[in-house]
Amino acid sequence: MILVTGGAGFIGSNFVLDWLAQSAEPVLNLDLLTYAGNLGNLAALKNDARHVFVRGDIGDSALLARLLSEHRPRAIVHFAAESHVDRSIHGPAAFIQTNVVGTFALLEATRAYWSALPKNEQAAFRFLHISTDEVYGSLGNDDPAFSETTPYAPNSPYSASKASSDHWVRAYHHTYGLPTLTTNCSNNYGPRQFPEKLIPLMIVNALAGKPLPVYGDGQNVRDWLYVGDHCAAIRVVLEKGVAGEVYNIGGNAEMKNLDVVHTLCRVLTALRPGRDFASQITFVKDRPGHDRRYAINADKIRRKLGWQPVETFESGLTQTVRWYLDNETWLTNITSKAYQQWIDLQYAQQ
Repeated sequence: MILVTGGAGFIGSNFVLDWLAQSAEPVLNLDLLTYAGNLGNLAALKNDARHVFVRGDIGDSALLARLLSEHRPRAIVHFAAESHVDRSIHGPAAFIQTNVVGTFALLEATRAYWSALPKNEQAAFRFLHISTDEVYGSLGNDDPAFSETTPYAPNSPYSASKASSDHWVRAYHHTYGLPTLTTNCSNNYGPRQFPEKLIPLMIVNALAGKPLPVYGDGQNVRDWLYVGDHCAAIRVVLEKGVAGEVYNIGGNAEMKNLDVVHTLCRVLTALRPGRDFASQITFVKDRPGHDRRYAINADKIRRKLGWQPVETFESGLTQTVRWYLDNETWLTNITSKAYQQWIDLQYAQQ
């Protein structure tokens, strides 16, 4: 069995579904079900005995100790995190609590559990920490892409909290010998993403006839990674990764935000003809401290572990839009009153 934290969220739920589609090995799924955690993401596993769901907090040391003792996982894949930059600007405290304090509690519980394992199980155990390229800061237009040796320079409360958690994971490997792995990924997109992030927000607003808000001049650059490719990379790192190592995961798809939105509008028009979605694009005031460019150098994971993305941005985006169009009930359920209050807060002054 493996333990997945945050397995009801966007990337976590896609990973759990992907894992159980390809493996008979059970998953113990621990998620607190905050606003972005959604059991609807896991509806397909409702009667699957291989999926054991527990609602709980990674900061709950007693719960962690009990789960580890009872289920004896051979690996932990740690997705659980607060992850939205805009939310971290409005309320950074939750990011410290979950991403830093929560990761610390998980590491402590894992160290106690791992230390008591037989030597052969200790050697085989892995703690895989999922992080972000945002810990590296911002790049200029001509700067080389982030590599695993790029110095950390986080610029938002979110990225600072993830940088801290990365350092805690590294320290537990070097100090205690805990066999950790860390992955730093670029911007994910795909099915089941909470519609506060760029692509699902644009889909929701486009279908509703609302403005498509683009920050600043729309020239901020991100590398885009389809979530299915990310899940495949995580499986490879868990299977083949060297303890103590860091692996950058990117989609080879650097794009300006404005170009992303125009591409999305073209895909939507192809699937829902007759509407000029691009006419809904609206430029809004830039967010504070908005990093100009991220880019991932994923040569290490390609050379060392043999992974590379399968989807192009266009093919991944088409799959993503189709999923949202085919799952309007999911969208209706998730775009609740709380979601609308958040959107109103975020864009009220824009």
